[in-house]
Amino acid sequence: MCGRYYVESDDPSEPLGRIIRELEDRGQAVGQGEIRPGTVAAVVANNIRGLPTPFAMHWGYGMGGKLIINARSETVGEKPLFVDGILRRRCLIPASCYFEWEKRGRERICYAISPKGKPFSYLAGIYRKEGTRASFVVLTRPAAPEIAFIHHRMPVILAQDAFASWLDPHGDPGAVIKDCLQEMEYRPVGREGECV
Repeated sequence: MCGRYYVESDDPSEPLGRIIRELEDRGQAVGQGEIRPGTVAAVVANNIRGLPTPFAMHWGYGMGGKLIINARSETVGEKPLFVDGILRRRCLIPASCYFEWEKRGRERICYAISPKGKPFSYLAGIYRKEGTRASFVVLTRPAAPEIAFIHHRMPVILAQDAFASWLDPHGDPGAVIKDCLQEMEYRPVGREGECV
């Protein structure tokens, strides 16, 4: 599951700063800090010439007044809503970390989770056109063993050597996903409603 993620506005990683600056230079404002469903966020997708390019997209497919924000990587190619995205419209979603909540009785503990030792990563996503705007969803997978106690699902987080393969419309997205599980680290950051 992925219902919130974080984009560090003062992130020292050059790729994230470059993506945000390029979008701002083009007059496209994107969310920074805690990113929630419905937010316009930075993503990287192929442009019409097939070159990876930053875009501003809404998080969530609109479906009858509801937002679909995630897609299960195991079944994404079987669902009519997602087939075109997984075949032709894949994207990279830059994030400093994502948030997940552990249920402890009536209490919910919020954790910031990221690949071990990495202050910045890309979540795997797909997108579609919705009228005049583009919207994306985050792909999910079974959780890494070290964080499964928090939640049984996690976003698909791509290793750097998988970025080009993920964006390649002729590549096999299933093979990319299968090879991308990384060791994760986590830290508690608050109670419900206190993540950042």
